[in-house]
Amino acid sequence: MNKAELVASIAEKSNLTKKDAEAALNAFIKSVEEALAKGDKVQLVGFGTFEVRHRKAREGRNPRNPEEVIQIPASNAPVFKAGKALKEIVNK
Repeated sequence: MNKAELVASIAEKSNLTKKDAEAALNAFIKSVEEALAKGDKVQLVGFGTFEVRHRKAREGRNPRNPEEVIQIPASNAPVFKAGKALKEIVNK
């Protein structure tokens, strides 16, 4: 499912216009982005949790030249952890 299909599904299930559904989806995405940028966690009970995890600096290997060791800098990565209810629905 891509964004356009998701907007159409939201519009159908909530009796909103596609324009309103897209605005609501964009507002949700923007809100999650802003919270994660501040280092906050977004927890939707039953659905899942969006959070930022810190990755330490590490050494890696160049796949084309395994002899070459490269330094991979530390970074922050967004992570989604599915909630119990979502896992149950998916595993039916």
